[in-house]
Amino acid sequence: MSIESRLKAPEPYFDRPKPVTGILAPQTFMRTLALVLFVVALSIPFITVNPYVISILTSALIYIVLAMGLNVVVGYAGLLDLGYVAFMAVGAYMSGILATKFQMSMIQTMPFVILACVVAGIIIGGPTLRLRSDYLAIVTLGFGEIIRITANNISITGGPSGIHGIPAWSFFGWSMANGLTIGNIHFPQKILFYYFVLIICVGAGTVCVTRLGKGKLGRAWKSVRDDEDVSEAMGINGYKTKLLAYIIGAVWGGFAGILMGAHLTAISPNSFEFLYSALVLMAVVLGGMGSTPGVIIGALFVSLAPELLREFSEWRFLMFGVLLVVAMIFRPSGIWPANAVLPFLKKREVPQGAVVAAPADPSLLESEELSEEEGR
Repeated sequence: MSIESRLKAPEPYFDRPKPVTGILAPQTFMRTLALVLFVVALSIPFITVNPYVISILTSALIYIVLAMGLNVVVGYAGLLDLGYVAFMAVGAYMSGILATKFQMSMIQTMPFVILACVVAGIIIGGPTLRLRSDYLAIVTLGFGEIIRITANNISITGGPSGIHGIPAWSFFGWSMANGLTIGNIHFPQKILFYYFVLIICVGAGTVCVTRLGKGKLGRAWKSVRDDEDVSEAMGINGYKTKLLAYIIGAVWGGFAGILMGAHLTAISPNSFEFLYSALVLMAVVLGGMGSTPGVIIGALFVSLAPELLREFSEWRFLMFGVLLVVAMIFRPSGIWPANAVLPFLKKREVPQGAVVAAPADPSLLESEELSEEEGR
C-alpha cells in the first residue's frame, strides 16, 4: 500500500455549518452598534454647546483611554495593578515640562513621553513582574505613591503647585485655541479637543486594543492570565509576555496623561492620588475584564455617575457606592463580560440532519488494520 493512501485524512463526519450572516450576526451587530454610537457621540456638540457638558464628556473619554490601557494589563495579562495612575502622571508631567519650559508643542512631546513611559514600565516591571497576585499589587501601589511623592518634592515639576499654562494642541502652526470656522459654524477649542479625543484616541484606540487582543500577543497574554505554568510549558515566555503588557499599558497611560494635561491646562500631585487608580481599576472590573465594550461602559459609568448624581449633594457618593455594590451583586463577571453574546443574536449551530455517515473507504480500513498489527 502506498504512503499517500496511509496518510490520507479522513473525511468529516458532519457538514460544517455555514457562517451566520445578516445584521443579527454577532460581529456585524456589534460593529453596527459601535458605528451608530460613534455617530451619536460626534453629533453631541450640535445638540448642546454647554462648556460644562463638553468638558465632562471629554473627561469621560480620557477615562476610556486610561481604562483601555489598564485593560491590557489587568484584563488581558491578568496583572493586578493598583498604581496605574503613575504612568498617567509620567506622561502628564513629561509633556507639561517640555511644553512650558522648552516651548515644545504637544505633538513634539509625544516621543519623549513614550520613551519615559517605556523606561518607567521597565523599571517597575523588570524586577517585580516575577511576583504574583497580592505581592505584585502591593509593589505597584508603592510605585504609584513614589511617583506622586517625588513630583510633590522636586522643583522641576513645580512641587505642590504643579505645572500651569499647558498649551493647547497645535498642528503645523495652527492651534486649537484659535478655533475653527467651517461654513457658518464656529468650533471653539473645547469642542475641537472633544472631537480630537473622540476620533483619534477613543475611535482608533478601541480598534487597536481590540485587534491587539485578538492577535498572537493577545492570545499569549490570555494564556498567561489563565495559567502561567501551563503557558510556559507550551513554550510561552511568561516574563517577557507580562513585561510587554506592562510596557504597552504604560505607554497608553502616558498618552492619557498628555490628554488630561492639555484638557485641564494644569496638573498637580493631587491629580494622581491612589483614588484615581482605584476608580480606573473599578471601571475595568465593573465593565468586564478583557472586554472592550465592557471597559467603555465601565469607564463611562465611573466618570459620569458622580456628575449625574451631583444634584443630591453630599449623598451622591453614597448613592454611587450603592450602585456599584448592586452592579457587582447582579453582574459579578462585569456588565459586559468578554464572552457575552446578546440573547437575540443568531448563533452558529449545526443544523439537524447535517450528520453524514463516514464513507467506508477500503484504504482507511486497511490502514487501521495495519496500525493494529503494528501495535501488537
